[in-house]
Amino acid sequence: MKKRVGLEVSFAAAEAIRLCDVDLVAAYPITPQTHIVERLSKYVANGVLDAEFVTVESEHSAMSVCVGSQAAGARSFTCTSSQGLALMSEIVLITASLRLPVVMMLVNRSLAGPLSIWNDHSDVMSVRDCGWIQLFVRNGQEVFDHAFISYKIAENHQVLLPLLINLDGFILSHMFEPIELVEKSVIERYLPPYIPNYVLHPDQPLTMGAFAMPAVFTEAKKAQDEALRQSYPRILEAWQEWGDLTGRYYRPVETYHTEDAETIFVALGSFAETAGEAVKAMRRQGLKAGLLNLRLWRPFPLELFTRAVEGSRNLIVLDRAVSYGAPGGPVAGEIRAALYELEQRPRVYGFISGLGGRDLPVQDYIDIFELVKAGQAPRDGIFGLREEAPGQGEPYLRS
Repeated sequence: MKKRVGLEVSFAAAEAIRLCDVDLVAAYPITPQTHIVERLSKYVANGVLDAEFVTVESEHSAMSVCVGSQAAGARSFTCTSSQGLALMSEIVLITASLRLPVVMMLVNRSLAGPLSIWNDHSDVMSVRDCGWIQLFVRNGQEVFDHAFISYKIAENHQVLLPLLINLDGFILSHMFEPIELVEKSVIERYLPPYIPNYVLHPDQPLTMGAFAMPAVFTEAKKAQDEALRQSYPRILEAWQEWGDLTGRYYRPVETYHTEDAETIFVALGSFAETAGEAVKAMRRQGLKAGLLNLRLWRPFPLELFTRAVEGSRNLIVLDRAVSYGAPGGPVAGEIRAALYELEQRPRVYGFISGLGGRDLPVQDYIDIFELVKAGQAPRDGIFGLREEAPGQGEPYLRS
């Protein structure tokens, strides 16, 4: 039996990055990602990790340092959350346009205001169209595994794109879970040293990210979009190879009891595990519920997704961010667009929930299912609104 070690998930993430032999870590503290870079700083200080640990003055600088180091041929890593991502977003866009395979862990946290340090997906949805490969993980083992998988994908010479790993803040990052570690020899077989195609070097001058006139800008954006779309088979290959080595296989879309399901929950991140427990409970009651965990967010796995929901009557999409002024949340909107061309498509119900760290227990999933089954659910809406502030008698919602 393979040995498992109890670790805080943030520490498991740092251990995985250490095993990746990164050359540079750019670090700026923000809750709840700080434990990852704190741990990495100890590894560097103790000589366990031979890397440059750069303490920068802002998240904008953190990504800027990664751009410079990656362009010079160094395997680079950073992580952030919430407002930190908002501040670095200018350079996040540039990183993708320059085709630099930086890996970043985004420990998801609400964007202010009001100020919240708790978890939802408003931060990642703010950079939905930044050009990075983006995926969501559900538990500590998946966080650990995807450090290696992400560099394997990003550094592939047929990809050369940055990759964003989304893990839920506190709900996942600060939990202690049993993690099956992987021997260094296995990692070395899976993840070779990074050999860049192009590097900045004073002996061979080249330009990256030059000014583009209107005559070429559209073509540059088309090429960038094509590169992201064409990364899909390389992502599948990296998952397959990791599964062959470890026995843990990952897929863009993972399903549970969807074969005969009339109503399927669609969830991203750690909420998919709670949704799975709810589906298990409903199945025991004879209810035809299923779950689809959307792991790969960009590039969107359109064909696999549509095939997975074929034959179902309803999709309950659990959004953890508000798309202000739009009909429903960002994930529900994407899924409606994805299904539009199908002649027989399920009805999509968008439920925005879990904002600012609010819990969504198993019973809430069952209640949502029953609302849809009874035909009483709105097509889109925020689930679980309180009419009064706790203990104050003051209304939250004013007409």
